[in-house]
Amino acid sequence: MLTIIGCGNLNRSDDGVGVVVAQRLQQYLNETPAPDVRVFDCGTAGIEVMFQARGSRELIIIDASQTGSEPGAIYRVPGMVLEQLPTPSYNLHDFRWDHAIAAGRKIFKHTFPAKVTVYLIEAQTLDFGWTLSPAVAIAAEKVFQAIRQRLTSFLKQIEQRI
Repeated sequence: MLTIIGCGNLNRSDDGVGVVVAQRLQQYLNETPAPDVRVFDCGTAGIEVMFQARGSRELIIIDASQTGSEPGAIYRVPGMVLEQLPTPSYNLHDFRWDHAIAAGRKIFKHTFPAKVTVYLIEAQTLDFGWTLSPAVAIAAEKVFQAIRQRLTSFLKQIEQRI
């Protein structure tokens, strides 16, 4: 199973890019159903990422980043590079998707995806707003297309096993 998760906050402009891409992928899969593929909008709930990923062979996460790079820059990073265990906290708001990857591996062991890919899209603004900046909208389309290509190869792999 391939699980794709979009993260972010739709009320904070470019921070919602992961959710926007996930929603587009959900619409695409409604029109072109694909077995063994799930897409979720996990918003800002890192703990949800951990539970939705369980049982998958592969996980793709899409989110915004703010590193000071050019807005719309796309980073495709192996999950193991970004995963980290959370510092002790009693607040689930502090449990992010990078914590979910590390905790999921530790808790769910072999039922957590071995292959994790993270697409980070550099945000231009994280101010309150409901639209993506032009550079981030272009990057969202590029990531959407890249994941569609991954879906095609994933489905071919399934067909070859049958």
